[in-house]
Amino acid sequence: MAGGELPSTSLPDVTIESAADARFGDYASALPLKLRRAVNLEPLKIAEAITGHVQVPGNAASVSVAKPGFINFTLTPEWLQDQALAILEQGERYGSVDVGHGQSALVEYVSANPTGPLHLGAGRNAAIGDALANVLAHAGYRVSREYYINDAGTQTERLSASVLARYRQALGEPAEFPADGYRGDYVADLAATMIERHGRALLELPPERAQERVGAEAAPIILDWIRQDLDRMNVRFGAWFSEQSLYERGLDGQMLAALRERGFVTERDGAVWFTATDLGFEKDEVLIRSSGRPTYFFSDIAYHYDKLVVRGFARAIDVWGADHHGQVPRVKAALQALGTDPDRLSIVLYQLVSVIRDGEPVKMGKRAGTYITLSEVLDEVGADAVRFFLVAASANAAMKFDLDLARKQSSDNPVHYVKYAHARSAGVLLKAADAGVDAAGADMRQLISEWELALLRKLIQLPEIVEGAAQSLAPHSLAYYAQELATALHLFYDNCRVLPTEREPLDPELTRARLRLIAASKVVLANTLGLIGVSAPEHM
Repeated sequence: MAGGELPSTSLPDVTIESAADARFGDYASALPLKLRRAVNLEPLKIAEAITGHVQVPGNAASVSVAKPGFINFTLTPEWLQDQALAILEQGERYGSVDVGHGQSALVEYVSANPTGPLHLGAGRNAAIGDALANVLAHAGYRVSREYYINDAGTQTERLSASVLARYRQALGEPAEFPADGYRGDYVADLAATMIERHGRALLELPPERAQERVGAEAAPIILDWIRQDLDRMNVRFGAWFSEQSLYERGLDGQMLAALRERGFVTERDGAVWFTATDLGFEKDEVLIRSSGRPTYFFSDIAYHYDKLVVRGFARAIDVWGADHHGQVPRVKAALQALGTDPDRLSIVLYQLVSVIRDGEPVKMGKRAGTYITLSEVLDEVGADAVRFFLVAASANAAMKFDLDLARKQSSDNPVHYVKYAHARSAGVLLKAADAGVDAAGADMRQLISEWELALLRKLIQLPEIVEGAAQSLAPHSLAYYAQELATALHLFYDNCRVLPTEREPLDPELTRARLRLIAASKVVLANTLGLIGVSAPEHM
């Protein structure tokens, strides 16, 4: 090991990450610290032994050692300067990496029951899921996007019973509202629509038939509301997959037969069970109730069987609310029972969203009556703020959506801050073009100040940010990066003049180089915002 200077041992994962302190280099490895016990030497001596055998391209980096045992890599100014032109050459492709190697990946997100308007929590699902799909596509996956419509369960029956009760009441007929029914103005709106369409005709139908008719018409109306809200967020799907279609196509029977053939199905007490205990779980799970109705779990298994076995996606990524965490191991166990690698399914769990106005929580919405709808927030702050704010927090952390902050047109608002950096870049480039300044053939060796080099160092990080986000399924890192990049760009603007004035002439070579740097920054900002799903304005 290291030319015999260190005793032989198995190596832990060797990682090289962006340095926490730029004074010591651009990248660092803590490998010597990890090897301390294995080789029984001080980390600093291990680092010195390793660096003696590290070969780095002379124009790319130098290697050094820092206490207590880090190996640091410092990029040369010349290499950094060249990256601005490389970014401009790649344009929209800059930041793309090949993590997926062309594998197919189905990202399923939102998938709210068609029983009412989307709430802001569903908006968080949409923002995370869509940004994640963007990242995976930029990371070399063949991505499909899907919304799963839960249209075969008891929730839709509760909706139809609620609307039918409001329909009867609106027509002056006695009707008891279901104890577990859906409340809110939208139910009355749906009842009014039924009156417009049918008058009093539904009163003449048997109650079960009337409820079926109402349910068949109300769910598509709500789905249209959902589509409109998502369209306002620029969230669009390649497919809207109906739960009911699982049964219409016989996929439920195929899946059950496969489970039964592999010995994971039993029947008792008139119900059909998945024998999860055979896989080490504490209890078995009901698939089909004694009434003959399938459980949600049964539908989930059939749906993922369709994703991974029937349609054959290499990976399935779901975005679920954290309240569904108990379902994760059960679905993975069912995939294992079906002979499918459960690691092909990844599930991102996100926490709740609370809404804050004037420093106080907002508990009630106008339309739904019990929660703040996504539409209300979109009306108030716009799609860009909604998407940026909902992506910016790690999915596994509960978040507070501050309406006052999201409305601000100042640097306090992170999405405004980042978008302004892009618009500011566009403005400088337009001003240069109007003045007839041509940046072609710029000598990038002019970029030597600490502000220019710091900006270049930040620009080159996008590919590793994309790679990390794709591997960890965590798109919030893009929002952090966007803010850091905007800060580096604003600091550059504040400390480095780009265009000459009559009072303050500037070397034309330096102007051209700085314009190239701004153009590269504009590309990276636009690409980052695009991955998040936020617009990159030319002016503000």
